[in-house]
Parts: sequence; C-alpha cells; structure tokens
Amino acid sequence: MRNPGTQNRLLPAAFAALVVLLAGCATQESGTSSSTPAFSMTDPLQVPDRSAFAPTSPRPLAGQYHQVNWSSLPGWQQDDARHLWLTFYNNCRGLMRPVSGSKAMPARAAPAVWQPVCQAAAQSGIDPRSDDAATVKAFLEQYLQPWEVTENGKNTNTVTGYYEPVVHGSRSQGGDYQWPMYATPDDLLSIDLGQQYPELAGKRIRGRLVGKNIVPYDTRAQIGQRDTKPPVIVWLNDPVEAFFLQVQGSGRVQLDDGSTIRLAYDNHNGRPYSSIGKWLADKGELPLAQANMQNIKAWARAHPDRVEEMLNANQAMVFFREEALSDDAAGPKGAYGIPLVAERAVAVDPNYVPLGSPLFLATTRPHSTQPLQRVVFAQDTGAAIKGVARTDFFWGSGDAAGELAGRMKQTGRVWILWPRDAGVPEAR
Repeated sequence: MRNPGTQNRLLPAAFAALVVLLAGCATQESGTSSSTPAFSMTDPLQVPDRSAFAPTSPRPLAGQYHQVNWSSLPGWQQDDARHLWLTFYNNCRGLMRPVSGSKAMPARAAPAVWQPVCQAAAQSGIDPRSDDAATVKAFLEQYLQPWEVTENGKNTNTVTGYYEPVVHGSRSQGGDYQWPMYATPDDLLSIDLGQQYPELAGKRIRGRLVGKNIVPYDTRAQIGQRDTKPPVIVWLNDPVEAFFLQVQGSGRVQLDDGSTIRLAYDNHNGRPYSSIGKWLADKGELPLAQANMQNIKAWARAHPDRVEEMLNANQAMVFFREEALSDDAAGPKGAYGIPLVAERAVAVDPNYVPLGSPLFLATTRPHSTQPLQRVVFAQDTGAAIKGVARTDFFWGSGDAAGELAGRMKQTGRVWILWPRDAGVPEAR
C-alpha cells in the first residue's frame, strides 16, 4: 500500500459540525502487537452457492470498456505463468467474500458474477502452485473475456512500482534499536462519516476524545512527546528505514533473535503526509533530485542531532499489526485484504477497475524498452493511483525489489479479464 497515511485526511471543518453527534456514536479501532495467524495460500478454496450472495446495487465506473480478443493482448503468449494460478486461486478467496454495499469501501467486483468461475477453479484439479502455462492459460481463455479500459479515447497512463522493505529490529529497546514501530493506540477513534451523512460516503476522520469533544489525533511529534505512548511492536535500528517502512505501509522485520515477522498496516493518525526529501530540499540540505533513500540516510548519519526534526516535518504516523510469515510467495495484504504476490499484484484506481479484477498489463521494465506484459490482479489502492489505466506494480520484498520499484515510471495499458458470460465489467 502506497502512502497509506494520505488516503483519509482529517476534515477539520467537519469536526465542528459533528462533535456532539459523533461523541456518542464514534467507533474505535484498536491494534494489537500480538501476531495474527499465518496465511496459507494453498488451503482448499471454499466457494459458496451463488444464492448465498445478497443482491447489491451496482456502482458506476468511470471508464469505457471495449471487448477484444485474447490475440489482441500484446505479449499474452509470452507470459510464463509463474505464480499466475497461485494468485488467481487466492484472488478467488477475496472474490467470494460478500459485498457490504458500503460506499466507504473501494469498488469491488461482484461475487455473484465470479462465483461460477471460482467454482470451476476450485474443481479444476489444477494444483494451486502450478506454473504450467498451457493449462493455466487455457483455463483463463475458456472462462474469461478481455475488455480494454479507456476514458474518452485515452487508454494509457503511468505505471509506477512499489515494494515491501526488509529492515532489522528487536523486541527490546537498546543499542542501535531505538526507533519504535507502534501498534494502534487504544484512544484512536476512526469515524466513517458516510454512516451518518450519505453525501460524505467514503470520507473518514480520525481523532481522539478530550472530555466530550473529538479533536484531531496527535501528530508524529506529539506522539513522541507523550508520557503514555502507543504499544511498541518492535524497535528498528535505522530512523530512515523506519520512516520509509511507514511510507510503504508494510515491511518484513528481521529480528535480532534470527526470526522474521511482518509489520502490516493497521491504521494511522489521520494527519497529512509530507515528504522528508522535500523538507531537506527546502532547508537547503539536499537538492530535491538527490533526495533518495541512500542520500537521506547519509544525511541522517551526518546530522544525528537533527533526525527527529527531519522526521517530525511529517505529521503522519502509521500504526501496524504483526503478522507471522509462513509462505515465501505471500506478500503483505493490500487494500483488497489478500496477500500480494510479487510481480502479479497491482494497485489501481477502483473508479475504473473494481478490486479483485484480473488484468492484463502491457508496459515496459524500469528505465528500458524491454516489455513487461503479463496477467496481474487489482488488489491494492494508493493515494496517487488515480485515473484510467493508472497502475502501481508490486515488485516484492527486499532491496532488489526496492531498486526496481524506485526506478519504475513507465507508460502502460490495461485490459480487465472478466467472466465470459457476465457482460461488461461492473462494480459493487
């Protein structure tokens, strides 16, 4: 998830009008530092009967959708299908969940439309880890229909990349391990405005109670100055690594006892995100074009007395939950709630592509003209991922994935792969 702290900013004007009402009806979301169960990607796929899905009203999509043949997809025959079936199989787990109909949630593909396809996948006898390209592609061609996504004739947009950092940490504070990664504090309130005001559907504010009033939640600096701080899951050994893990929204932590855990995005303080690279540039410390992670880390080592000042230029604070690791192919969970698989998952704008939709992406590799053409899955969103064909490609975990993600700013096209007998793609 990219920059999760920027997706639901506080709405100060809304506070004054809603304080009395919300003080009585606000809901609270609390994190925990205890580990959530590991996710098994090869558990049997459970597909309910189609009648189990209650009807929900369609949600309008902003694009236009044009039916094409599989032969029209550039590079379809060259997709090696590695992890394709594993991702498709697990994507069906998300597709088979009921849709709430809440407009506060990103648009999703309708479960009833996908039920026959996922039922066929569950009964296909294809091993979840099969990389047999001929078998997997034959299944997709039999059950799915490609639709090009356009808007007023536009069919291309920017393709960027993101990744999961791998950092070093400890359960205990000491030595180099001085930078806390917090669980969600007990006093954080998360309020869905659309529950009370339909015209504010999709808007959420975060704050805390002071007496009978709800006020914006503390900034990063204020949290650091509190006597009672949120619970700490782990302590990291590098402040800049800690910051960029918050920007990415999740990361793997290699602990000093030899074990590895995942920190997954759980919540945030509702404050706006600000770039520390821009702060350094504004202060005349680094040219903006050179404000990458490596140079920021070098600046922090040279100015240890100013690290807190730099970090606190960003008011946003992300809170995490701990997840156990059991499958090397299972990345962090995106906005769709399904573990991302490296080079098979993308973030999209759900106004054009319903979450859970398989896509065919045609773009190029970072800083090159080498084709990157493959089936991917719309399993995440991001504050900067807006517009037709706009995608953010998940490269995986670690430094190599981070290098690719950091260099990726290509142009691409997308086609939605929709159930063959279901007509034009739609959302719920």
